[in-house]
Amino acid sequence: MTEELFHRYDGNPVLHASNWPVPTGAVFNPAAVRVGDETLLLVRVEARSGRSHLAVATSADGLTTWAIDEARALHPDISLVAERYGIEDARITELDGEYVITYTGYSELGPLVCVATTKDFRTYERHGVVLPPENKDAAYFPRRFDGQVALIHRPVAGDSAHMWIGFGPDIRHIGNHAPLLHTGPGGHWDGSKIGLGPPPLETDAGWLLCFHGVRVTAAGAIYRVGLALLDRDDPTTVLARSENWVLGPRETYERTGDVGNVVFPCGWTILEDGDTVRLYYGAADTYVCAADASLKELLAHLAEQA
Repeated sequence: MTEELFHRYDGNPVLHASNWPVPTGAVFNPAAVRVGDETLLLVRVEARSGRSHLAVATSADGLTTWAIDEARALHPDISLVAERYGIEDARITELDGEYVITYTGYSELGPLVCVATTKDFRTYERHGVVLPPENKDAAYFPRRFDGQVALIHRPVAGDSAHMWIGFGPDIRHIGNHAPLLHTGPGGHWDGSKIGLGPPPLETDAGWLLCFHGVRVTAAGAIYRVGLALLDRDDPTTVLARSENWVLGPRETYERTGDVGNVVFPCGWTILEDGDTVRLYYGAADTYVCAADASLKELLAHLAEQA
């Protein structure tokens, strides 16, 4: 199967810099969650200085009429080394009665994993650096395993950029790390590096993962999207992984921008029908876009790969 399983919203991009109430260079790579009757995005907003923060945008239908509230934004604390150059690329997990936000702190020492919590996306409690550089693309599972929280992350060591999983008693203390998914072979679409997209999604078949894969070509890097499935009770066990990418840069807004040929997902939601998965992704490091897929079709695709 080579066709794309995610179907782009005809009105893409759903958000761009011209929507913003403050001078902005680009908006992209949004985390997503349903809060009440609304979809809430925590959008990476890159100021014209180059420093990023995380701003709240809400919509009743998750596609149109977005309300952008910079007063609810999470801004970098530039007094902290970990956030001196900005914060970016959040993921949101509902865990233990609150929203847990993982994000990349961009520091003079390299990118690292930070965590904050909130109950209302108005006030935030920082919990500091969870994993030191170089590390990013992290998100917690939305439930515990034998009392332990679990975190997927992507450390880099030399030319190695694989996905790992770790466990701990709370969100602040993570250990027992082990490799989870490796990059693809050779010139494969995900052969250069991979990283988690949205937080894991629990299904009857197991934990559905969406990840980005990178292939470096003579013309530059191409970021595409793949899928994997983990065992529901033992998330260290990989049940299936897509051989082919399921969403890749095709449209002009994905191919042309600050960083061309990039689709980079950080959030998804399940619609009221229980089957439609709405994926939110950054396009060309410039725009926020949306695409829908059938959960049944995604799982059927992975069943073919098992």
